Amino acid sequence: MRKLTLALAAASLLFTLNSAVVARASTPQPLWVGTNVAQLAEQAPIHWVSVAQIENSLLGRPPMAVGFDIDDTVLFSSPGFWRGQKTFSPGSEDYLKNPQFWEK
Repeated sequence: MRKLTLALAAASLLFTLNSAVVARASTPQPLWVGTNVAQLAEQAPIHWVSVAQIENSLLGRPPMAVGFDIDDTVLFSSPGFWRGQKTFSPGSEDYLKNPQFWEK
C-alpha cells in the first residue's frame, strides 16, 4: 500500500512539473478605452414626451398594466436605495412603500 501511494505521488508530481508556462503580456490591456466626440455625435437625438402627450395617446384605449424600469441606466441610484433601506426600514423592503423615502 505504501508503494502504491508513493507511486501515485511521484506520478502526480511529474504531471505537475510537466505543464507548460505561458508568458504574460508586459503591459495590461485597458479595461475601457472611453469615448470620443465622433461617437457622441453619432447618438440618436432624444425625443422628449410630456404627460399630456402620453395621456392623449391613451384616449379610447382600455385599461392596461404598465411598468416602469428604473435600473441605474440614467442615474446611478443604488446608493440612494441602500441609504433608504438603512434609514427607513433596516432589514426589510418596507422603505419602498414609504412616501418619505421617495420624496427625500
